[in-house]
Amino acid sequence: MDEPDYRFLCELAAQLRVDSVRASAAAGSGHPTSSMSAAELMAVLLARHLRLDVRDPDNPGNDHLIFSKGHASPLLYAMAKAAGVITDDELLTFRRRGSRLEGHPTPRLPFVDVATGSLGFGLPVGVGLALTGRKLDRLPYHIWVLCGDSELAEGSMWEAFEHAGHEGLTNLTAIIDVNRLGQRGPTRHGWDLSAYARRMSAFGWHTIEIDGHDPGEIDYALSDARGARRRPTAILARTSKGHGVSAVEDREGKHGKPIAEPEQAIAELGGPRHLTVEVRPPTSPRDPYGFAATGTLDLPAWEVGEKVATREAFGAALAALGTACGDIVALDGEVADSTRLEAFAEAHPERFFECYIAEQQMVAAAIGVQARGWKPYAATFAAFLTRAYDFVRMAAISRADLCLVGSHAGVSIGEDGPSQMGLEDLAAFRAVHGSTVLYPCDANQTARLVGDMAGLGGIRYLRTTRGATPVVYDAGEHFPVGGSKVLRTGGQATIVAAGITVHESLAAADLLREDGIAVTVIDAYSVKPIDAERLRTAAADTGGIVTVEDHWPEGGLGDAVLAALATSPVPVVKLAVSALPGSATPQEQLEEAGIDRHAIRLAVQDLVKRAAG
Repeated sequence: MDEPDYRFLCELAAQLRVDSVRASAAAGSGHPTSSMSAAELMAVLLARHLRLDVRDPDNPGNDHLIFSKGHASPLLYAMAKAAGVITDDELLTFRRRGSRLEGHPTPRLPFVDVATGSLGFGLPVGVGLALTGRKLDRLPYHIWVLCGDSELAEGSMWEAFEHAGHEGLTNLTAIIDVNRLGQRGPTRHGWDLSAYARRMSAFGWHTIEIDGHDPGEIDYALSDARGARRRPTAILARTSKGHGVSAVEDREGKHGKPIAEPEQAIAELGGPRHLTVEVRPPTSPRDPYGFAATGTLDLPAWEVGEKVATREAFGAALAALGTACGDIVALDGEVADSTRLEAFAEAHPERFFECYIAEQQMVAAAIGVQARGWKPYAATFAAFLTRAYDFVRMAAISRADLCLVGSHAGVSIGEDGPSQMGLEDLAAFRAVHGSTVLYPCDANQTARLVGDMAGLGGIRYLRTTRGATPVVYDAGEHFPVGGSKVLRTGGQATIVAAGITVHESLAAADLLREDGIAVTVIDAYSVKPIDAERLRTAAADTGGIVTVEDHWPEGGLGDAVLAALATSPVPVVKLAVSALPGSATPQEQLEEAGIDRHAIRLAVQDLVKRAAG
């Protein structure tokens, strides 16, 4: 590499500061001081070490830069201007309605892989991208993550540090902007770089402590990081918040506010510059690695009447999908033997990632994997996905394509107890913008939906059951997303169920037939989008609807049905988990929670009586 031009690097850093101040002043909001502290760090990275084809964001050899401290977005946009990705006019649209330059970065802007701004999110995603580069794409691109010192208090950061160290991700560098000040005051360790270094070294990272305002030290550290062997690198840079402007530098109470006298601040920084950077393209661009695949999906099949757990069907179907499609990847939260993800691990070990009991890192890694065009399925117990719910939310903001699978769902797992039961998951995933939520009732339905999920977009969630349930559908049946299946027909009432409650509902329908009551039973396997047209037809043709749910009543299947019926006057009765005994068998759990066949029978009888007058 050629010798650095320190004068140019200092001037470029000053330009990045000035543009951060200008953008925030134009918006009347933003985080200029958090941007100013990292200006030299990003100036040297942009001009000397980042490898990007600015004319081709899709070049597979491009490095990846993640602003984990997403509130420093003015700095990112100032870099984009210097690189010719945006114009100065667009820079000054920062935070305006309709602008690509949002308050925190999103993939609306080229070279932004994921949305950031939820602190503790960016580095775990960087781990996923680094794993992808080394094990899937098998390309030499580097992952650079700009982190803030405040976010080092987040547990997800340490999940990322440990996982990256364990994997020896030499293609990952965390640049830590240690500016001492958080939102309301000093950070836990202030400028004690060695306190951070000790912790990171313990997780197997190579650490470098530098002056974050010295371009020479920064250049050396970045060179050292790219050339590191067998471990990731953390560059711990001592900086000052608001550096270069006396009114705000290293002062408390200035976080998240535009500078009060921007023209004075710009003058103190030496005025506007018009420097441009010719970002170096990747040195050895080539196509990413591809895994062999048959191209023909041969799903497993079961005979009607067999008893098979839907989690078993999920594992077998995903392994078959991996054989047919070389871009399918699986990530596990160290429960593959329970979720049955182990079937994929055995069939396709090169595309299986063990993330251990670190659900935030698992979901973040999957987000990183999909950012490079692979199709990840991440699976753990449905109850444990709640730990990573913020990352699921951020995945949706990132416009990520992600398949999540929650096993051991609902009250029916019985003796494991309520700590293991996914009781909130349907409501939680229904609330995610643009999500798809699926809850199959039998093995053949599960297998078909697992295969179909790969072709969908956005956040897809599939719920599976621990216990074996009877196979209801023939292997050749199709289950379109947004559809439903009618398993019984009758005009006096409608029972709407999904997953394990379908079987109790069918048993209740048989009991009701003995009572002389004919009911319609709808399998609403697609909880979101739900089959609103069929539900409205059922509401018009019968005297009322009973929804049968094995989870908390708020926000789940029953509320999806109510939303679909909107202003329909038909009565809807929700049978759902209302109480959990401390210890019980699965059948007792069902009965005491009020979702067994007898409770369904009584609810329908009462509904029919009320409809009759």
